[in-house]
Amino acid sequence: MWLALDTATDRASVAIGKPGAGSSAVEDTLIGARRHAAGLLPMVQDLLQRTVSTLDQLGGIVLSDGPGSFTGLRVGAAVAKALVHARRLPLWTAPSLLVRAAGVAQPDALILSIANALRGEVYAAAYRFESDRIRTELIPSVRRPEDLIAGDLRPDIVVGDAAAPVLTQLERWVGSPVIGSPEGSPRAARLLDLLGRAGGAHPVEAVREWEPVYGRPAEAQARWESAHGRPLPDSIGSPG
Repeated sequence: MWLALDTATDRASVAIGKPGAGSSAVEDTLIGARRHAAGLLPMVQDLLQRTVSTLDQLGGIVLSDGPGSFTGLRVGAAVAKALVHARRLPLWTAPSLLVRAAGVAQPDALILSIANALRGEVYAAAYRFESDRIRTELIPSVRRPEDLIAGDLRPDIVVGDAAAPVLTQLERWVGSPVIGSPEGSPRAARLLDLLGRAGGAHPVEAVREWEPVYGRPAEAQARWESAHGRPLPDSIGSPG
């Protein structure tokens, strides 16, 4: 059994199940970004009780590693690292945008997965789910909707969340509604389906040095850097 954690959005989720068997996993969800820090470990403990499992029986941990909520990703990473260190478990990760796409995937369809990056932009990535592997057609990055529309990408499905004007632009472009929350939110159970699948989740070798892929600095950091005209010392987020 593996423990899966997703804290990339305001909908934290935890699941316990076998690799590749996400549909049969036991899963729980907590809504509210400010509740992640206090609620994540109790959710894990509750799922262990419900599945009559212990931490000693886990085969590993798989985690959504961003991009997404700066605070949420930090909470998920802290819990995962602590459990990995204490129990000497392997850690695997997958982009939160891939986890979103996995929830709505159709054979050979090109899925554009997005998340709100603020300032009229989105985190975006595109994936094609083939029979033997998942192909990344657009790596996770910060994009303006007009740049996506003007590019060569022609998605069959768009999943995720963004500001209302951005969603309108994308829906006109694709000709169908963007699949939003809750169906379009990343879910921990989908992480289990990405374990062992080519192009899916991948192992983290140096867990101590590993950090989530934030996508861009936290909003507070961005405001500080804008006001002072220079990078914040010892900053963690990657520039957008």
